[in-house]
Formats: sequence, C-alpha cells, structure tokens
Amino acid sequence: MKSLKKRDNSIPRKFYELDLDDRLDYLKKETNLTAKDTKLLKDLPKNFSFNKIDKMIENCIGIIPIPLGVATNFVINGKKYLIPISIEEPSVIAAASKAAKIASIGGGFTAEADDSIMIGQIQLISRDKNNRDRLKNKRERERVTKIIIDNKEELLKIANSRSISVIAKDIKVRELYDESINNMGYMIIIELIVDTRDAMGANVINTMCESIAPKIEKISNAKVVLKILSNYSIHRLARCRATFPKNLIGGKKGVDKILLAYAFAYSDVFRAVTHNKGLMNGIDALAIATGQDFRALEASIHAYAARDGKYRSLTKWYKSRKGDLIGEIELPMAIGIVGGIVSVHPIVRIVLKILDIKNVKELASIFAAIGLAQNFAAIRALADEGIQKGHMKLHARNIAITAGAKENQVDFIAERMLKENNVSVNKAKEVIQLIKTTRN
Repeated sequence: MKSLKKRDNSIPRKFYELDLDDRLDYLKKETNLTAKDTKLLKDLPKNFSFNKIDKMIENCIGIIPIPLGVATNFVINGKKYLIPISIEEPSVIAAASKAAKIASIGGGFTAEADDSIMIGQIQLISRDKNNRDRLKNKRERERVTKIIIDNKEELLKIANSRSISVIAKDIKVRELYDESINNMGYMIIIELIVDTRDAMGANVINTMCESIAPKIEKISNAKVVLKILSNYSIHRLARCRATFPKNLIGGKKGVDKILLAYAFAYSDVFRAVTHNKGLMNGIDALAIATGQDFRALEASIHAYAARDGKYRSLTKWYKSRKGDLIGEIELPMAIGIVGGIVSVHPIVRIVLKILDIKNVKELASIFAAIGLAQNFAAIRALADEGIQKGHMKLHARNIAITAGAKENQVDFIAERMLKENNVSVNKAKEVIQLIKTTRN
C-alpha cells in the first residue's frame, strides 16, 4: 500500500472539518483506495447516519461491523438469559452456549457483584524554589497528609457538587516513592472513593478529581500533577460459580484432565495468558455488544490476574465431594448501563433490552458467568479433542469465502476441506475450480 502523501494544499480545511464525501475523496486520492472501497465505506445502515457516528469519534470515515450473535442456555441466579455478544472469532458463541447448557443441568451459574466503587487519583508533589523534593522530609509528608484528611468533608462537598447520581464517599491519602529510572522522589497520592452506581463512572470521576485539585493545592501548599480515575477497579468485583456434572464431561477422567489444564494455567505465565485470553473472548464480546470500555476492562482484569506478583489463571477449578467439576471466577468489573455510548448507540440499547437487566450488578454477574462458561469450554476442548476440531469447522467457512466461494458453495467447500484435512485458501480455490469444471 502506498503511504499517505503530504496533505494536498487544494484542500483548504483540516480533515475533521471535511464532510464524508470530501474525506473519502481525499483518501481515494492520497492512498490506493478504489471507488468501490469508498462506496462501501459510505453505504451506512439506516440507523447509523454519518452525522450520528461523526459525533462518536474524530475524523470518522465509516463503521466496521462486527457480527452480533446470541449465546443461549444461560441460567444465572435462577433466571434464564439470552446473551448477545459481538465477536469476529468463530466457535466462541457455540462453545459458551454448550458450556452454559452443561452448567444449567448442574444448577446453573450463581453470581454476585460488589457495589460500583471506583477510585479517582490525584498526584501531589512538593518542591522548594531550588526544585528540591520537600516530601523527602517525613514531617512534611505527615503535614500534607493531615491537612488533606482534616479538609476531607469540604473536598467531598466540592466533588459531589459535580454530580447528582454519582457520589464521592471518602478520601484516602498514601505516600508513594518513585521507583522509575527518573528518580523524581516522593509524592502524595490522594484517592477519591466514588460510588458510580449504574454508571461506569470515568468521566464524572475525572471531573470530580479536577474540581478538588485547586483546593488541594491551596491548603497543602503543594502542586497537583495528574488527576484521573484508576481503571484498576478492585473494589468492584464480580464473582461466579458453577457445577459441571462429571457424567456430562467424560466422568472422572474428563474432570481430571480439566484440573490438569487448570494446574498448568495457574503455575505457568505463558499458559496463563492464553488461558485468560480464552475467557476474555466471552467478556470482551459482551463488552462490545453492551457498549463498555473493553480496553479498561482488559487492563484491570489482567492486572488483577497478577495481584500476588505472578500472572495466574482468573478462574479456579476443583472437584466437589461427588466428583463433579466446580468452577469459580472473580474479576474486576467496571461497567455501566447509563451514560456514554450506552445512551446513544441504537444497537447497544437493543442488546440491553434483550438482556432485560435491572441494574449494573446484574450485568456484572452476566459478565462473570460468560467468562466462566467460555473458560470451561476452552479448557475442556484443549484437554479432550484439542481446540482446533470445533474451531476449524467454522473457520473453514471463512476460508471458503476468502477464496471467492459463492454463498451456495460455502458449506460444500468447507466440508470438503475438513474431510481432506486441508483447510487452506489454495484448497478452497481448487474445489471452486472443480465445481466450475464439473458444471461445464
């Protein structure tokens, strides 16, 4: 692909000021896009007018659709759910649905979620006129800490003036010493403890932190640097547990294989990363479908997996007294059902209707359940027939399409490739040519 040239001086406006036609014309001129390419970008679904999506991000040129499917058979806390998830990877929905069916026979998923407590952080430093670190002095650190705590109520009042529904409940102060290569010295970290209720809370927490920063500088005679939420939401955990009857998963031998797979993931970081990626297939897919910040979820969840100093499995697997397999999961879950993209994306609103949830805790419980189900499905497949057998059945269809198969040819070509154990674009093209020759 040819690289983007310097912006054509014949375009007098900045890219973000152009309308969609001009943006696409510019891209066609400056890159190797064809008229067919730009037409595809321009052909938006009825519910996604350019004016609407242009307000969601900067320099918008279109949308990239991701398939939306429904995971079935989920029973969580006695309630049946159809769970819409959005993902491009084949076999995830089928695997989660199958796992949920097995779990439902064992009584379904039992899940719970904590209150929506998040942390906003304000970084405070103190320097004298020669830029020396005043906080090096323990008494100075104690003085600043005491002043912040003594003024806690006033600071909370300022923070809470920025929101009606989201509530700042407490302020904590801790000392921190720079462990980086730059040796910047000591700092005081002020943590605003916030109940975001049914919101994820990022924007309002940032606003709260910014609102109390001037007051903190004034009373402490120190300088605020950063003021932002923490995505490490360890006070906002979701948990889930399920029993998978041994007679449905290969008896004692099947259970022991899964326990060995879990032992590997718990003990080895290389395996743990892939193990956790598997359960994130379900969690990320649900996050996309419900309009969550899945990047924040990923960062928090993976940090939690390493909370004891070593990156480990996010799930726990063991036997019941009867020999059945029991799975548990616990992970941070900073999500929301109000505000942000949830309020403006028409498909997200439909997804939330399908889920039929009453509050964000219920949604967090669903997230934990689908993560546990997906993890069970993955380690069971790995410990039994291998991951590829089921995955390749669906992957073969994508390969057939990539090779240029017509819609009515896809299933036949996929089956032929699987039968010959050769799932590749070259093989698909060979079968397509065979079809053409036979017809002629």
